[in-house]
Amino acid sequence: MQAVKCQTPLIGFAAYSGTGKTTLLEKLLPILVERKLRVGMVKASHHTIEPDKPGKDSYRLRHAGALQLVLSTPQRSICYTERDPDVSRTLAEQLRLLDLDNLDLVVVEGFRDEPFAKIELHRPVLNKPLLYPDDPNIIAIARDDSGYQPGRSMPVLDINHPEQIADFIFATFFQHC
Repeated sequence: MQAVKCQTPLIGFAAYSGTGKTTLLEKLLPILVERKLRVGMVKASHHTIEPDKPGKDSYRLRHAGALQLVLSTPQRSICYTERDPDVSRTLAEQLRLLDLDNLDLVVVEGFRDEPFAKIELHRPVLNKPLLYPDDPNIIAIARDDSGYQPGRSMPVLDINHPEQIADFIFATFFQHC
């Protein structure tokens, strides 16, 4: 009998800028990988980024009109997809760029207003409002103060202990797979 593969779970990290999303994820991702998960990542950016170098073949071909270009090297493949900068991107569009058949988990940084499971990161010292009261998709809150009780039933995690967050992700998404 063949094992049933669960759908690739998606977990987001929602927080205001400056809360430490990327810093936490830099610590969390190696823990997840050490636990034998193949992790994909979608990160939203509000900045225009040019990852290619002017004059390189891939840059020249993209600027010649290729809407999609896969740059294949011995170490990695990079898929460039040119988009209209005036059209907002959805998380679903970005997920279609990933090979979900070869991933066990997708971690999302950004896309805060989209409806999918998220962990809110909150640091009271930043004086920012909590997101979870207005977002029913937040399934846990990670904070740097102890003793906080949210207004609805959900786990409260320690933002400074990525192992605890990894344990929560495993218990939530992989316990029944």
